[in-house]
Amino acid sequence: MDRRKFLSATGLGAAGLGAVALGAGAAVADAAPKVRPAAAKGGPARFKLGCQSPPATDEHFAFFARYGVRNCSSSAKIADPARIYPTVDELKALKDMGARHGVSVDMVDSVLLTSSHIDREKNPAIMLAQDPQRDRDIEAFQTLIRNCAAAGIPAVKYNMSILGVLRSGKVKGRGDAEYAAWNLAEAKPATPLTRAGVVDADRFWERITYFLERVAPVAQEYKVKIACHPQDPGVPPAGYQGVDRVLGTVDGLKRFITIKENPYHGLNFCQGTVSEDLRDPGKEIFDVIRYFGTRKKIFNVHFRNIRGHRDNFAEVFPDEGDVDFVEAIKVYKEVGYDGMLMPDHVPEVPGHPEARGENFAFAYGYIRGLIQAADRLA
Repeated sequence: MDRRKFLSATGLGAAGLGAVALGAGAAVADAAPKVRPAAAKGGPARFKLGCQSPPATDEHFAFFARYGVRNCSSSAKIADPARIYPTVDELKALKDMGARHGVSVDMVDSVLLTSSHIDREKNPAIMLAQDPQRDRDIEAFQTLIRNCAAAGIPAVKYNMSILGVLRSGKVKGRGDAEYAAWNLAEAKPATPLTRAGVVDADRFWERITYFLERVAPVAQEYKVKIACHPQDPGVPPAGYQGVDRVLGTVDGLKRFITIKENPYHGLNFCQGTVSEDLRDPGKEIFDVIRYFGTRKKIFNVHFRNIRGHRDNFAEVFPDEGDVDFVEAIKVYKEVGYDGMLMPDHVPEVPGHPEARGENFAFAYGYIRGLIQAADRLA
């Protein structure tokens, strides 16, 4: 859909462009229509602008509120460094902090199963299949689920990764920005293998299944959603550093959601990562959203764009990638998605660490404008 057709579909003319400007800081209230048009057939969009950026502090929650972020994923402060899950009181303290700024904590991270490389991971037992510590760590994850239920936090997000987030370097972006990139042909692993050794598809699926058999039923019992992030990015079946990333393909994600299937076991759907796993993301991503969205397996969305395709891409600003975000948000509305749409990785500016906050603010404004426009789409 081109820009003119999009504005026409929303019921806005040039005077209303500021109300749905696809970028932070654009336009002012004076440019908006004085009377909001009636919602188009299909009703308002159910999804919300969210964020997961740290730290969990009053100052950062105020930053969220400043840009209209009213829902977030965050991490509770754990008083005892030896404990690998937050208590109910620690989770309630996190919720209370958000509430002081009008921000709802809709999801939390786990200390376990992070996106770090296994050679740097402090708690590797689940992904290394190290017994008996694996069972102790799984028990801690179960406790997190129970504590979230008691504290009124409806979801937990996690990763099942050994290689973490792979990138081969950076490329020049627009203006003074710099984009993280992955080019498999140029990638040079630090070591031939990780401490995990060779992990082929069968071994990886065994570890995933072992975890889900013990955790997915607890999530269902306590009605807390567990949202797994895809492996970022996918690699060839022969593996990278000896690891076959089975959750780095759409087919792998389809298999994943069928293991111990229940309404509380699904995906932290990183649109950027899934796009990285496609040969033609600009055309293919919409049917992938439909597949998981119609099955109600999308629990959270990392609304991130790329330029490129599987094995060779760069992470870009949301408005300049190969995926049409106007079309994407129409598909999320079509499937009835009702969770958060949040920025994930944002470009950096060398020598200017403060630009990270600025770039998040741009992404908030862009996504917020799309959500407001989606309210008017049929």
